[in-house]
Amino acid sequence: MTKAYKDNDFMMGQDARPLRILAEYLEPRDRLQRHQVCRSLIFFGSARLRPHGDDPVDDAVDYYSQARALAARLARWTTDTHAEPNRYHICTGGGPGIMEAANRGAHDENPDLSMGYNISLPHEQGSNPYISKQLNFEFHYFFMRKFWFMYVAHGLVVFPGGFGTMDELFEVLTLIQTEKQAPIPVILFGRDFWQKLINFELFEELGLISKTDRDLFHMVDTVDEAFATMSQALDNGIAQSDREFPKG
Repeated sequence: MTKAYKDNDFMMGQDARPLRILAEYLEPRDRLQRHQVCRSLIFFGSARLRPHGDDPVDDAVDYYSQARALAARLARWTTDTHAEPNRYHICTGGGPGIMEAANRGAHDENPDLSMGYNISLPHEQGSNPYISKQLNFEFHYFFMRKFWFMYVAHGLVVFPGGFGTMDELFEVLTLIQTEKQAPIPVILFGRDFWQKLINFELFEELGLISKTDRDLFHMVDTVDEAFATMSQALDNGIAQSDREFPKG
């Protein structure tokens, strides 16, 4: 006889899907609570952007190096200025590219602050090697991963990316716009990229968003500017309150 919860065929079948979804809610909740993670700064961006090395192509912007530098600076800042339970963890989607860069930057300064929410995909590699072992999560369901991204998020930095990055950015902006998410500082890194890609002015001109909606994010071009914008916003309390994980 096999107990139902030990029956792999059942647990991985369609009827047990609610149990798997619940597990992706309960296990991260338990682990974040145990490791006293109540604040994070999220980095979104393309998995395809890699460091230029010594031979940059066509004078393209080295977003990888900038993401690494910004994450390192934020990790150093929070390590120096906040008590351990109140520090901001640097959180990414756990993969390569910009995600790796941000985890690497955090790891350079304080490995315990490097957190990753990886997602199981058929054609992509696993987690990058710069994530703290105890904060290296693996998700199957995108919507549960997105939930945990935002649950302890106090700030967001978005580097250039593709469909996934756009999906994540607009979901966050929608949550803030509709007041389902408390306001947090949102930084779009690379003004030229964002202005060419998305005509935010047209949204407003056509009455599809309000002028105040365009105040939900800030465009920057440098690590210094991004760091100043984020740290000042957090120092001024422009972020949600810490999430509580009640016992029991």
